Amino acid sequence: MESTESYAPSEELTNNRSPEPSESDSAEKPTHIRFLVSNAAAGSVIGKGGSTITEFQAKSGARIQLSRNQEFFPGTTDRIIMVSGSVKEVVTGLELILDKLHSELHAEDGSDVEPRRRLRLVVPNSSCGGIIGKGGATIKSFIEESKAGIKISPLDNTYYGLSDRLVTLSGTFEEQMRAIDLILTKLSEDDHYSQNVHSPYSYAATAGYNSVNYAPNGPGGKYQNHKEEASTTVTIGVSDEHIGLVLGRGGRNIMEITQMTGARIKISDRGDFISGTTDRKVSITGSQRAIQQAETMIKQKVDSASERATE
Repeated sequence: MESTESYAPSEELTNNRSPEPSESDSAEKPTHIRFLVSNAAAGSVIGKGGSTITEFQAKSGARIQLSRNQEFFPGTTDRIIMVSGSVKEVVTGLELILDKLHSELHAEDGSDVEPRRRLRLVVPNSSCGGIIGKGGATIKSFIEESKAGIKISPLDNTYYGLSDRLVTLSGTFEEQMRAIDLILTKLSEDDHYSQNVHSPYSYAATAGYNSVNYAPNGPGGKYQNHKEEASTTVTIGVSDEHIGLVLGRGGRNIMEITQMTGARIKISDRGDFISGTTDRKVSITGSQRAIQQAETMIKQKVDSASERATE
């Protein structure tokens, strides 16, 4: 598996493919779809030296972007892939990606029968109502027509600034593709959804991730790196008794805060207090925005425990 360490959240190819005439105006509107993949699967999509992602973009006419290695959707260890273009281009690009991933998994299984697999789409909370429909009518019709299972997760309020929900599709490759076609066509009717193509990672932008574009134009391919804001360090105090809330079991909380904000967090050793207090030193390093968000999340962790204690 090719390492993805050197690849950035946006690996794209500029091409001159002319789109075919579409059956409706909505098919020509710029749109996008986001979904989750494991780190290993992301490497498979990129391919050696970016060969696979370049091929898929050339064949589909779609733009394919990935979040960075180790930059995951909140609460998961999965990276985000965004495919953008016209509806036809996006569906074709997604079909190429999923066909490759399904084929590799199928080969590993060694079974003659294609298993039902799960695919998790990332959809803004504000656009989920269109998929559900009045009284659930739209989602029911999508399930009946595609034969895929479709479930929409509730909005997870435990992650600061998160406004996306996961739409899980379960089924064979063909069933998933039929469901994606139906869902994407519906989402493309929502002008607000189409506008979000310019900010594919709403939580990633909140976290202050780097934005790097990989645009191979033959031998002269160039990397464009837009550096993040200058880094500074702020130290705050957290009482010794509450430091475990910041860390979380097995360091889970501090890892989530780091992934969500992009800040680096260091906690002083036991007994190393802010002078004249019993507060441990929590040093937060990053951009001003990342520091503010990390402080807010730490305060939320501590305050929620304090509220429970007083109830």
